Amino acid sequence: MDTLIAYALRFPLIVFSVLLGLLALYWLLVLLRLAPLELFEHDSLRNDNLASALVSLGFAGLPASLALTVLIVLAGLLTLGVEVAVLTWLPLGFFRIPLGVLVLWAAFALASPLAAGICHRLHRPLHRHPERHPRCLLGEVVRVTDQAEADGRVTAVLEEDEARDVCLLGKPGERPTPGERRVLVKYLPEAGAFRAVPEREFLDARTRLVRLHLLGRHHGPGSRNGGSASA
Repeated sequence: MDTLIAYALRFPLIVFSVLLGLLALYWLLVLLRLAPLELFEHDSLRNDNLASALVSLGFAGLPASLALTVLIVLAGLLTLGVEVAVLTWLPLGFFRIPLGVLVLWAAFALASPLAAGICHRLHRPLHRHPERHPRCLLGEVVRVTDQAEADGRVTAVLEEDEARDVCLLGKPGERPTPGERRVLVKYLPEAGAFRAVPEREFLDARTRLVRLHLLGRHHGPGSRNGGSASA
């Protein structure tokens, strides 16, 4: 027990000790119905950096709190493995801090696809009651099944679970058409419906960052093709 505590108080594992402690407290509050499951969700993906980042990493359709929990647990286990197998045997001294930062980055990078795969298997259970946590569906791909009604409402099914349908509310002149694939980007609580954009127009957070990086490199003040690219 003393050895485990010693590991937990070392950097970089102490980062996960704090995070897991906070997560344990949060999930206890969720079980007691004192905290919402949609703690980090907003009504729109626009300007929501956390949600956009999770969507780009493959965590669409899940509560951000659940996705972060799985990601942190896996990254913590990987970091623990590195600590036990490597770091504890090295006389690092001050160099434990920069090396620990590198281990943290690598742990999250390796854990991300693993966590996304695990979370992907949880989609169907969470889809059983989409009305309870509608904001968690933002980023999901849907397929339009009906013609739009006079008020712009139209029914669509989740691409990964066609047994679950959602209501889309199109803007005038931008109403979805049957068979079209769209991405849910905004929840309208007053109407109990979603806004969705065509899948081909949807840019996740990773794509936006790449385009902004290229824009800064090739369209600087001294560029001959000075202009702006739409994001």
